Amino acid sequence: MEARMKSVANPDLITAIQHLQKAIHAGGVDPLVLELVHLRASQINGCSPCVFAGVQTAKKHGETEERLHNVVAWREAPFFTEEERAALALTEAATRIQDGAPGVTDEIWDAAAGHFDEKQMSAIILNIALTNFFNRINHTIREPASKTW
Repeated sequence: MEARMKSVANPDLITAIQHLQKAIHAGGVDPLVLELVHLRASQINGCSPCVFAGVQTAKKHGETEERLHNVVAWREAPFFTEEERAALALTEAATRIQDGAPGVTDEIWDAAAGHFDEKQMSAIILNIALTNFFNRINHTIREPASKTW
């Protein structure tokens, strides 16, 4: 697959994304949780460059192959903490907003809020949104995995 564009970035966009990334990582959330969130949203959206990058980054943070291979089936897999499960449920609900999907229910919100404070919740929500942003850009321009990451 060939990308339709070399890049959609301009200096202002790059600066804005860097500020968003800084805000996400200043939120006090374990970097591995943020990577799991990124990976799960990217899996849902079928974004191969973001799945590729998410796996690579998670490995750099010490994530195991066993857990990475099971993010897609996190509900059935015994490898994730309750905190991680709450973040993954929030990720799925916030990402799957198409055609009448229930979105983030009170139950999902309350479970996540039971594990994360408001600053952390803000970071996770922003991470979900930014991941979905990248997924949509990559899908639109047909960015292949591992080409520019």
